[in-house]
Amino acid sequence: MKLSIALLAGDGIGPEVIDQAVKVSDAVAKKFGHEITWKPALTGAAAIDAVGEPYPDSTHDICKNADAVLFGAIGHPKYDNDPSSKVRPEQGLLKMRKALGLFANIRPTFTFPSLIDKSPLKRERIEGTDLVILRELTGGIYFGEKGRRDGGETAYDNCVYTREEVKRLAKKGFELAMTRGKKLCCVDKANVLETSRLWRETVQAMEKDYPEVKVSYEFVDAVAMRLVQWPNSYDVLITENLFGDILTDEASVISGSMGLMPSASIGTENQLFEPIHGSYPQATGLNIANPMATVLSAAMMFEMAFDLQEEGAAIRKVVNKALAQGMVTEDLADGGKAFGTKEVGDWLAANI
Repeated sequence: MKLSIALLAGDGIGPEVIDQAVKVSDAVAKKFGHEITWKPALTGAAAIDAVGEPYPDSTHDICKNADAVLFGAIGHPKYDNDPSSKVRPEQGLLKMRKALGLFANIRPTFTFPSLIDKSPLKRERIEGTDLVILRELTGGIYFGEKGRRDGGETAYDNCVYTREEVKRLAKKGFELAMTRGKKLCCVDKANVLETSRLWRETVQAMEKDYPEVKVSYEFVDAVAMRLVQWPNSYDVLITENLFGDILTDEASVISGSMGLMPSASIGTENQLFEPIHGSYPQATGLNIANPMATVLSAAMMFEMAFDLQEEGAAIRKVVNKALAQGMVTEDLADGGKAFGTKEVGDWLAANI
């Protein structure tokens, strides 16, 4: 196959981890006889510095016309530490999601046999954990009307959802549950929020179309608690934008490091794959960032965007081999030998 992939390295450690994912993807392509054309583009603080905006039209054109997008991370301290900044890297991320129609963020959470004791949670609580959270990505409070009044003394952010936005996300959740354990949990705050009541009634109305799926409804605070008590009791969870943002970060550390979890953001026409971690500016250029999440995001890309299951499996296999043999960066070394970002990437590519 000929694969056209937009490459958005972004900021901080983004370029470093993206480089390793490219190495591994190229090795897989060579092994299985594919040809990848990488199309680099600017986003985030790097784009602001270059052209004055975080998601330029030129970047959008490249993403829109590619078969898939592989994305690193965005964010920079000079914007984080300046609340008055009018242009911010994160605006580019929201604009990109909206412009590409990426309404569903798919974040798996699973454990690695060789790292089970590196998790902050007890072994008996996390063994067997294999869950997926689907987060609605283009609606809710992040995209609602926001502003200040009373001379700047009062701030507001409106959370708005349409029934159609809920239905299209829930449909993805039901379909995914049918391919897995046939359990779906709708996460909301329906005892307080009207938007959550819309979510709940919409999902309830869809149950009849998926009679094999066992559906539960839980408040977000209860789910936050159960994710650290019994995460292996969940299969597929669906939720709105803000709740999903928080819960997926919480779930990510179950594996032992946020640097291990991949994700996909999908729409009707475009698909983007990225690690769930941020730009980690403190580690920029130090060759210490964990590239595994970005590499595993590339595995998801092969599987979901191109239906190349064997290629994705090859990447997962070599990542598990690296973890089992201690070919890890400092976040997983636990006092043992730590390898650099580039060295881990080289090892993964060589072992493909």
